[in-house]
Order: sequence, then structure tokens, then C-alpha cells
Amino acid sequence: MIVAPGYVVDASALIQAARQFYAFDIFPAFWSMLEMQGAAGQIGSIDRVLKELQLGRDRLAEWATNDSGICFASTDRVEVLERYRQIMGWLQKQDQFFEAGKMEFAAGADGWLVAYAVEEQCKVVTQEKFNAESKRTVPIPNVCMAFGVQCVDLFAMMRELHITF
Repeated sequence: MIVAPGYVVDASALIQAARQFYAFDIFPAFWSMLEMQGAAGQIGSIDRVLKELQLGRDRLAEWATNDSGICFASTDRVEVLERYRQIMGWLQKQDQFFEAGKMEFAAGADGWLVAYAVEEQCKVVTQEKFNAESKRTVPIPNVCMAFGVQCVDLFAMMRELHITF
């Protein structure tokens, strides 16, 4: 039996960290911390997030593929697929969001990440913020709230894991 991590990380959180907060050449300790937490089973992600990261063909893609220590769990399980279908059904009933935003959400890893988090009772780590007024995009925290999933940003995750530098 595979034990699910406490946190599953969204691609945008890692992309933003690499490009803004924690560039690999300036703050290698951040990436080492993620590697240690990943190897310890505290943080993880999903296969579809890995695919999004690999599209970048950059240092982050290389790190995620070869060095991260993070398990990118498969979303091919029946339970995750069923939960994803429920999320997509819920999304289609939401008049708040424009169709283009719904399609963009459905095409990416975000819905799968929430579905996995629901099934494995993990917290989702994203830099996105809840936005009750959003129309053009579907923020991950909005979906998390609808499905009872806790959602935190990178800083909250690090505080909860008692990580300091």
C-alpha cells in the first residue's frame, strides 16, 4: 500500500518558485528541502503536473524529472478518475465561470490534482488564491473549497512542516 503525502504540489507553485522566489542558482537550499520532504513522503504531486513541468524544457523540468525526490503519483486509478468526473460535472454547472476558463481548467492538471487530493486526503499546495468573483479562470482554491480540500501556499506548507532556512 502506498501512503499518500500530506501535500500535493501544483505545477504553478513550482514554476513560480523557480522563476521568482527561489531560483535554482540563488536558493538551492529550497530545492534540497523539497527533495528531502519528497523522499520522506511529506510532499508529492501527480503525473499530470510532471507533464506540465516537462513542457518547460528548463532546469525545473530537469529537476522534476531527475532530481526532485518527489513521487508524481499516477492519476490512472479508478477512484481518482471518478472524482475527476465529479469535479468536471460540478464545474459545468457553475455559471460563474466563462466557458473558455472551464475548458482551460479541464485541459490541464488542476482538476486531476484536486481529484487526487480528495481521494488521498491531501492538502493542495498552490500559489493561486480563492476568488469568488473570478470569471475568466477557475482558481484551484475555489474547486478545493467546493470539494472540502484544504488549500495552502508554499509558505504555509513550509510553516506547517516546520521548515526554516
